[in-house]
Amino acid sequence: MSEMVCSIGKEWTFRQDHTTATIIGMSAPNELRRRDLVMDEAGIEALLQRGFCGRLATVGSDGAPYCTTMLYVWMDGCIHMHGTRTRGHLRANIEHEPRACFVIDEPGEVFDYGRFECDSTVSYASIVAFGRVTAVDDVAIKQRFFPALMAKYRTAGAPRPKDFFPRIDQIVLYRLAIERISGKEIVLPDVAGRWPALDRSQTPNATPPA
Repeated sequence: MSEMVCSIGKEWTFRQDHTTATIIGMSAPNELRRRDLVMDEAGIEALLQRGFCGRLATVGSDGAPYCTTMLYVWMDGCIHMHGTRTRGHLRANIEHEPRACFVIDEPGEVFDYGRFECDSTVSYASIVAFGRVTAVDDVAIKQRFFPALMAKYRTAGAPRPKDFFPRIDQIVLYRLAIERISGKEIVLPDVAGRWPALDRSQTPNATPPA
């Protein structure tokens, strides 16, 4: 089993058998303009673990983009999702072009940081992962995926058979192997760090009309 190691702003690397390799083939990453908002590796890993859902973006044979919300499980250093075996829009896109991106975001509170109405923002955490999506046929991996999925999304205390999935052969398991990932966040400041206790307006000398 591979150990996935995150490298912010660079390629996603993996270690296996005491060697290190870098997966290549994606477009070169753009430099983040706001370096002060960059999420560290621990933050990225934590958001991958706790994120409720994500949005998977693919492209079709006609060049049209397609973005769909997906439940997911972070397992074995990859993002795992599932869908029906019926060949629909998503499956057709993946078969055409396996390169995709996956976004997870976690909104927080809106807060004011300055004296003017536009001096407001929202606390949040978000990551965007680029990689390649493949269908996983290994039954053993499916049998590990579904208990993890149900542990994440099941209703508490429901009196139903545990770890019994009678329709497991009717689904497709997708795995996004990450090649590049980055994260950004704005942490909600305490009261002393918000307006009116602190004025951090970017236009402190502006004068509103009378």
